[in-house]
Amino acid sequence: MSALVPPFVDIDLRSYGERWGTDRHEFAQLVLPVAGVVEVEVLGRQARLDPLHGAVVVAGAWHAQRSDVDNRSIILDFDQAELEQPNRQLLLERPFAAIGPAARKLIEFMHLMAEQQTVQPGMLRGWTPLLLDTLALGVPQARSRLSALLAQVAADPGAAWSTESMARFARLSTSRLHALFREELDTSPHLWLLHQRLDLACAQLAEGNRPLAEVALACGFSEQSALTRAMRTHLDTTPAAYRRSKQELASTKQ
Repeated sequence: MSALVPPFVDIDLRSYGERWGTDRHEFAQLVLPVAGVVEVEVLGRQARLDPLHGAVVVAGAWHAQRSDVDNRSIILDFDQAELEQPNRQLLLERPFAAIGPAARKLIEFMHLMAEQQTVQPGMLRGWTPLLLDTLALGVPQARSRLSALLAQVAADPGAAWSTESMARFARLSTSRLHALFREELDTSPHLWLLHQRLDLACAQLAEGNRPLAEVALACGFSEQSALTRAMRTHLDTTPAAYRRSKQELASTKQ
């Protein structure tokens, strides 16, 4: 009797540069931005992805991606058969999917796990079907009133954004902005902005040797100590410790 082979699934955190990168592979893939904006083309159809919009790339489909801003995405590779189940047919019919509050929470959880440690295969195999089912439950809907704002902030989270300036950009009162964030993202404008800035800071810490104080200022924090407090509170680490852990992880993979 042959042994049962666990379903193929893999996860990675990636950032894209300004040049288009084209690819094609025998497995399906989800592109799930957690920070910034990414331009994606799938089978000739283009879209700008942000933390509220992801891409579904079926096996064998030519696709390309690029970005001219700091960005970070979860890339999930998995068996095409996962998309062919009856309750997930909707994901096969359109290359781009809206990411609702429930799916967003699942993505944020896995992003946190992937940032802090190597994700165990068993956890990933349990999480992937739940994410696919949650994405498939979503239905096409009118463009969110927050979409333009989210894209603008995600493109440069280190700018001088505040709840008030975000409300002005969206042409909403601050109370209405809070209500929409709670309705669509199940969070507050302040906390969402903070996580965008933390994602940007983590990307810069992982990929370079820029002084910590410069990273803090570039990512919208008033000073290095403010970044340190935020990372301690939300990521249970510090900028220096985070950079060191990422450098050590990179050296073990070489």
